[in-house]
Amino acid sequence: MGNADECCSTQLIDGDGMFNVHGLENFMKEVKLAECGLSYAVVSIMGPQSSGKSTLLNHLFHTNFREMDAFRGRSQTTKGIWLARCAGIEPCTLVMDLEGTDGRERGEDDTAFEKQSALFALAVSDIVLINMWCHDIGREQAANKPLLKTVFQVMMRLFSPRKTTLMFVIRDKTRTPLENLEPVLREDIQKIWDSVPKPQAHKETPLSEFFNVQVTALSSYEEKEELFKEQVASLRQQFHQSIAPGGLAGDRRAVVPASGFSFSAQQIWKVIKENKDLDLPAHKVMVATVRCEEIANEKFAYFASNEEWCQIEEDVQTGTVPGFGKKLSLIIGSCLSEYDAEAIYFDEGVRSAKREQLEAKLLQLVQPAYQLMLGHIRSGTLDKFKEAFDKALSGGEGFAVAAHGCTKALMTQFDEECADAVIEQANWDTSKVRDKLRRDIDAHVAAVRATKLSELTALYEGKLNEGLSGPVEALLDGASNETWPAIRVLLLRETESAILGLSSALSGFDMDEQTKDKMLASLENYARGVVEAKAREEAGRVLIRMKDRFATLFSHDSDSMPRVWTGKEDIRAITKTARSSSLKLLSVMAAIRLDDYTDNIENTLSAALVDNVKSAVTNRSITTIDPLASSTWEEVPPSKTLITPVQCKNLWRQFKMETEYSVTQAIAAQEANKRNNNWLPPPWAIVAMVILGFNEFMTLLRNPLYLGVIFVAFLLSKALWVQLDIAGEFRHGIVPGMLSLATKLLPTVMNLLRKLAEEGAKPPTTDTPGNPLPGSKSFRNGVNTSSAVSSSASSEITSENGTEEYSSSSKQD
Repeated sequence: MGNADECCSTQLIDGDGMFNVHGLENFMKEVKLAECGLSYAVVSIMGPQSSGKSTLLNHLFHTNFREMDAFRGRSQTTKGIWLARCAGIEPCTLVMDLEGTDGRERGEDDTAFEKQSALFALAVSDIVLINMWCHDIGREQAANKPLLKTVFQVMMRLFSPRKTTLMFVIRDKTRTPLENLEPVLREDIQKIWDSVPKPQAHKETPLSEFFNVQVTALSSYEEKEELFKEQVASLRQQFHQSIAPGGLAGDRRAVVPASGFSFSAQQIWKVIKENKDLDLPAHKVMVATVRCEEIANEKFAYFASNEEWCQIEEDVQTGTVPGFGKKLSLIIGSCLSEYDAEAIYFDEGVRSAKREQLEAKLLQLVQPAYQLMLGHIRSGTLDKFKEAFDKALSGGEGFAVAAHGCTKALMTQFDEECADAVIEQANWDTSKVRDKLRRDIDAHVAAVRATKLSELTALYEGKLNEGLSGPVEALLDGASNETWPAIRVLLLRETESAILGLSSALSGFDMDEQTKDKMLASLENYARGVVEAKAREEAGRVLIRMKDRFATLFSHDSDSMPRVWTGKEDIRAITKTARSSSLKLLSVMAAIRLDDYTDNIENTLSAALVDNVKSAVTNRSITTIDPLASSTWEEVPPSKTLITPVQCKNLWRQFKMETEYSVTQAIAAQEANKRNNNWLPPPWAIVAMVILGFNEFMTLLRNPLYLGVIFVAFLLSKALWVQLDIAGEFRHGIVPGMLSLATKLLPTVMNLLRKLAEEGAKPPTTDTPGNPLPGSKSFRNGVNTSSAVSSSASSEITSENGTEEYSSSSKQD
């Protein structure tokens, strides 16, 4: 008993049949049973009460079970079932000391508990020691026979019992050799086996199929203690490596792993207490299921609280995690490896199923992080694609080449990053994320393509608009027979230039010919649309254009100088020319002539608006059909019509009304000019003056002094005429002219007299006489400033009419 300190024991089941769960858990922790796996053995002992079972176990396995005190009488020592760890025996060996049978303390309940404890021992133990007295061998009513019957009967309640080693320990061996005792014992055992009722399936099953029977004998402990100890020490050697092949332990197929021993023992005792048949294989699966589930839950909880996993889960919320797949694969692999190490001895099917469930739970836990990782990779790759694509386009690379190259490079990079994020234990498919990325890239390429094409189209449309709008407006403003041919040439030139440029730009987009032709045709149509829009815009202002053209031609001469109506101009011819030009403008603006076809618009307008007027004046009685009484032009499609015939007629009528005033004013100005320039009296007045003034004329001839006075008076009058600009003053009317002359007459007369006085006071000089003094001297003589300015202005010839009048007067003189 020197190694008793190494022993650890606990009561497994008390005398009332209550299982000590807490005590067993503590016992397992203390002896570190869970670390043993399948390398452990369970030995139990059964026998009559007070037959020395505890004493034998204490000497054989160095345990510390309570022993009976012989000096206090024979009574029950062990109550229920006790469990202890053998000291100094490998592998780890557990010993169960069962309550003795046939005890007086239990009375009638003895049989029930005896069967329950025996069934429990057979279900749990690898080796069952049956302690029996030597003198009971060969006796019909021996104490060991009820025990053997009990053992064999409970064996029938095990559906698939494993082969258990029954070691019969013969106590207080007599001088009869063991070789003689053993056959008698085996014969008795066989008789008992044959007498026990068996299920139909085991009617002919021999005893050796269920039990490996061994027999050993020990001397009396009280009489031959030293010999007893020697024999026990020899027997102890058989328990070393008992589970090895050829060892004492029997069939190990249904052995529960050490970590599940506690739960297995609890469930077995529960089934036995409920008086149910015990299905050991099913029990083994059940224990494996519970224990593997517990181990899997422990590993899952360990993984969920793992610091590295928590850090990865936190980091992946904001971005990619380098080495994501490798790190998680290592953590998950570590959890599964630990599970395998702890569950390796349990049923393979259950172990594998629970391992798969654990793996599935772990993968389910990390899948959101994995999906986030893929999302970050996808979005990051898309951003990189956009940047690389824009850079390639900015570098002048062709659109199709840039799109293809960037897509290929970034998809390869995406695959590499996905491979880095792959978790080895998972068979997750990244094709959906890859397809989404490809769709996003294609959508971005399509958007950029549409934008670039739109920009190109807008660029060349802008060039067309710039190249056509202004020139077309100018050509339409100078309407002539060559206007529309010139516009067609301009349109053709600008359109070909734009189409050539756009076609060259589209070559880098790798588009099909149909789409390309459609875009080029659209650009060509746009060019025509610009011209047509400008033509319609100008057609809306045709009346203003006609009036401007009429005013230009009517009010200016061929040198573009303002026209002065002196009475010599042919107003009728000028008016006809100006109206004809305006009519030409109207005919040009009446229709769009981008297609090379001829029309009769100009002739129709001329015949209806000019020639028809003359014929209507000469032939008032003849009723003619108005060619402008229509809403369409002959040979001109309605879509190309800018101004309908009816509108042309209305516009011409309005044009004539608004230009009539200018013609009337010109005629009035011409008549007034004629009146102002004609100073001679009528012929009859001249004849009357000659007849009636003959005497005065003769008087002048007889007296030349009168003639000199008259000549001086004429010169003074002429000077006043020129200085006062009488003709100019009366252009604005008689009353305003009289008022103006009244204010300027006195200053002008005084100025002339002063000049004459100054000229007379000057000594003779070599200077050319008659040079007028500067008009600025009039401002130094105290004369009113406004009057001086008026007189000064009146002394100069400012108007063209005044010049002509003066010249004509000089010639007449």
